[in-house]
Amino acid sequence: MEWLTAPFEATFVQRALWGGILVSAICASAGTWVVLRGMAFLGDAMSHGLLPGVALAALLGGNLMVGAVASAVVMTAGVTALGRTPRLSQDTGIGLLFVGMLSLGVIIVSRSQSFAVDLTGFLFGDVLAVRQQDLLVLAVALLATLMVSVLGHRAFLALAFDEHKAHTLGLRPRLAHAVLLGLLGLAIVASFHIVGTLLVLGLLIAPPAAARPWARSVRGIMTLAALLGATATFGGLLLSWHLSTAAGATVAALAVSLFFLSHTLSGLRDRRARHTPAPAPVLEVD
Repeated sequence: MEWLTAPFEATFVQRALWGGILVSAICASAGTWVVLRGMAFLGDAMSHGLLPGVALAALLGGNLMVGAVASAVVMTAGVTALGRTPRLSQDTGIGLLFVGMLSLGVIIVSRSQSFAVDLTGFLFGDVLAVRQQDLLVLAVALLATLMVSVLGHRAFLALAFDEHKAHTLGLRPRLAHAVLLGLLGLAIVASFHIVGTLLVLGLLIAPPAAARPWARSVRGIMTLAALLGATATFGGLLLSWHLSTAAGATVAALAVSLFFLSHTLSGLRDRRARHTPAPAPVLEVD
């Protein structure tokens, strides 16, 4: 069993594992609503929309997390504002913001002398470079995510299944949507330096999507998604160690693989259920 435990004897791999577990829990809470509302494109746009703030922070020698937060605020405000414009569909607004922010970020990064290094780090992250203070930031982000999820659960649930009914019930769907965007931004900001923006959707989308066919409640999806994300983190780090592959990419690839496995198994289960005759009714004798 040495092959299973040897990688995690290294301190930096242990920090990577804990960082991945915390990120998995954060992404499970936010990603569940993304999956239920069909907002995967928005998640992709939000993750790439961080580039201008991160690039500007890198160029000025500032904190990358602060830059990411600034970009997330701009993206959240932009998506919320464009979503209220009746002459423009939400997908069109998101697409325009996506291209505009990404282009601005590349322009800023191109001014740096270390263009390739900065952009590669932003896109793919470095899970093995997680520091002790990063774990503290992730723990705080997880507490904030759980707090928002609990307080906004009823409004998010109504918004996910019937926006008009949410408005009728006085749950203020526009405000709930804005808060949900903020929750998504928080998850992406907390995760991008772990697995990078191109791979963050692996933990944000794949585990909740894999959990959905097997869970009977929203909380069940979140719990199972967090477990699947933690499993992908452990397995990805293990495979990365033995195969000498990029750790963050391996974690994300394994998370997506778990989704396809879940999709296949749930399809077989449903097919079997359709072909299994219902049990004959049992007559009770008085």
